[in-house]
Amino acid sequence: MGMLFVESLPGPKVFKCGRCKVDSASHDAIISKDFSGRYGRAYLFKSVVNISLGPNEDRYLLTGLHTVNDIYCSCCQQILGWRYEKAYEESQKYKEGKYILEKARMLKEGW
Repeated sequence: MGMLFVESLPGPKVFKCGRCKVDSASHDAIISKDFSGRYGRAYLFKSVVNISLGPNEDRYLLTGLHTVNDIYCSCCQQILGWRYEKAYEESQKYKEGKYILEKARMLKEGW
């Protein structure tokens, strides 16, 4: 097993994994707070750190069919949300390459 490299984000407002408290996203990377996840409210981010991607999976979400990858904390492997790989509806294309982090799986630091 190799060494784990963890990226730290500059604060003051940082989202962290709720289990192991490693940095996951900056407040500045939020695109929208008006999303739903498996466990309630979720935020759409343009970038996240310290994650690993699961395999591509076609999933029917509230806004239609998307190809997504579940995202996991790279330290503790807790599922944090998903990444939009492909949107099939033209109105949803803006989500491609973006990330959903579920509020219930995150901690806020510096608020």
